[in-house]
Amino acid sequence: MTKKTKAIMDLLDERYGTDYRCSLDHENSWQLLIATILSAQCTDARVNIVTADLFKKYPNVDAFANAELSELEKDIHSTGFYRNKAKNIIACCRDLIEKFDGEVPRSLEELTSLAGVGRKTANVIRGNIYNEPSIVVDTHVKRISKKLGLTKEEDPVKVELDLMKALPREHWILWNIQLITLGREICKAPTPKCGDCFLQDYCDDYQKRSKKKKNDK
Repeated sequence: MTKKTKAIMDLLDERYGTDYRCSLDHENSWQLLIATILSAQCTDARVNIVTADLFKKYPNVDAFANAELSELEKDIHSTGFYRNKAKNIIACCRDLIEKFDGEVPRSLEELTSLAGVGRKTANVIRGNIYNEPSIVVDTHVKRISKKLGLTKEEDPVKVELDLMKALPREHWILWNIQLITLGREICKAPTPKCGDCFLQDYCDDYQKRSKKKKNDK
């Protein structure tokens, strides 16, 4: 780990704390799994509004596995891409019953064998449910990690691998939690509040733009 990376981590810890917290409302592993599937191309706030009623209507994995596709589509319509999400949720819950006795598995390989579950969703489960060191690469994590110079990659899997090398294992879960907060609060796309950012001195993107402005004068 470089001195720069350590300094960034220390500032993030100081600003946002080191508590593990998930912005998707859930009471158990299968609820988080479904909420994470719904969160693709959708805000966590919207997902939480939808799941508040959804988890009352479908109180367990069996209920989702036996859901009527057209009805589930209506129930999750406001999350976007509802047809594909509904199909995946039903298939995923059937997978859980048929392959894992209704329990959400722990390993990356088993999780990604479920319908509609990629590395991002699997790592959300591993980190938040099983406390397994994992890096969740969403749009905030990819964008801000690139700005900070911790990766140059575009592919989420390659970004994940770069961050696994750059960050200590004990900070993998926190990196996602902290960068999501930073992305919502300050480093917004496409209009980041660079003047308010406490990571200015360590942001490659900000430093490059600052030098360009000076040279253009």
